[in-house]
Amino acid sequence: MTSTSETANSSGAGAAVVGYALALGDDALIASHRLTEWVARAPQLEEDVALGNIALDLLGQARLLYQYAGSLEHPSRTEDDLAYFRDERAFRNVALVERPNGDFAVTMARLLLFSAYQCELYGRLAGSADETLAAIAAKAVKEVDYHRDHARQWVLRLGDGTSESHSRMQAGLDAEWPWAAELFDNGWVDQTLLGGGDAVDPASLEEPALAWVEAVVSEATLTVPTSPSAVAAGRDGRHTEALGYLLAEMQHLARSHPGAGW
Repeated sequence: MTSTSETANSSGAGAAVVGYALALGDDALIASHRLTEWVARAPQLEEDVALGNIALDLLGQARLLYQYAGSLEHPSRTEDDLAYFRDERAFRNVALVERPNGDFAVTMARLLLFSAYQCELYGRLAGSADETLAAIAAKAVKEVDYHRDHARQWVLRLGDGTSESHSRMQAGLDAEWPWAAELFDNGWVDQTLLGGGDAVDPASLEEPALAWVEAVVSEATLTVPTSPSAVAAGRDGRHTEALGYLLAEMQHLARSHPGAGW
């Protein structure tokens, strides 16, 4: 269910929508920040640009979701308030997106899983009874379809490449696969939103998202991991230690100079 710590200034259905939009926005923001860490470090110059563009797409999604969530609160909060002036326990992103990058294969495995989930999510959320969420999703689904294809191309290239690239890609999948289960947990979504057609049940996305991923894994001559799901509770505000370091870096400037503009 939605945490009261982030919706204390809202009530009823509004609080549920705030919690839902915040969680999706947090996923996008933290995933975006991790991808920006590859700029000037990716294996190719073109990939610097590609990952930067994917990160900007995700940042745009986060901004729209934060703007909507903040507008429903009383008093309202801005996107900057929500991105830069919440503490670690207030964030509701899944642990998958906050994990350190590792090598390039790890990042591509994570992007494959996350973008497959987002494609299914936004494809269905575009039909939401909530007109604002539907509009955000309709724009986002076009972006994440590209993200998913970009990850697919790299997984195929690495998986069906040299013995070294194959080994690294398999290791990346093995490392990230257990963390994907949290994407499909529906315990945090307010039931009134599901019943009213405002939100999408994450559990309903698991079969189509993973079926698509598994087809890519097979095509890449890789093996679908069978390791058990990781214990993750990011939706409840309990994160890995990696998020604290990420937020310290991301929020440093805004917190050092609150209210500054340029």
